[in-house]
Amino acid sequence: MNFTDLSSLRPDLAFIAHWVSEGAHVLDVGCGDGAMLRYLELAKNCTGYGVEIADDKVLESTARGISVIQHDMEQGLDLFRDNAFDMVLCLNSLQMMQHVEARLRDIVRVGQEAIVSFPNFAYWPHRIALIRGRMPVSRSLPYQWFDTPNVRYATIHDFKDLAEKCGLEVLEYVALAEGKPVSFLPNLRGSLAVFRLRKRAGATG
Repeated sequence: MNFTDLSSLRPDLAFIAHWVSEGAHVLDVGCGDGAMLRYLELAKNCTGYGVEIADDKVLESTARGISVIQHDMEQGLDLFRDNAFDMVLCLNSLQMMQHVEARLRDIVRVGQEAIVSFPNFAYWPHRIALIRGRMPVSRSLPYQWFDTPNVRYATIHDFKDLAEKCGLEVLEYVALAEGKPVSFLPNLRGSLAVFRLRKRAGATG
């Protein structure tokens, strides 16, 4: 798995990989097929674990050679101590959680920093779909309303508010469209929001 492979498979992951430091100890929550963690291990000398609940994805991750723990993120991350990892990744998974605030607090508890990505519900095609009286379906939200695994929907502004409530510092954030950063009107023109976070000094809980 090299950078070209990752870019072809998931351009959003290729961008996010630049935010992970060389040699970092990484936890990938909701690691899916393990492509991201495998790239980080091979290209950036990272170590770490994936956490995944789906049987087929656990098998795919194992086949890629990464260490994966089958675990339901809804049950929390009590199996890891505080600050056990340099970086925790939660990429396109947080919106599938019932208890988003609790899971976000868990993520920053076990990691020095965290990167969280999620579909931006304020993306302009989503707004147009709602104006037309339909739930959005797009590349970042590729499900019909009746079979989607997503149980929470947020915009960039919504997530900033939640981060503030949780006592988190937003180190940087970006909106991506087709894996490329959007600088002008990001909340309107970006389909995927990506945040790099850490717990604010002195914050509790």
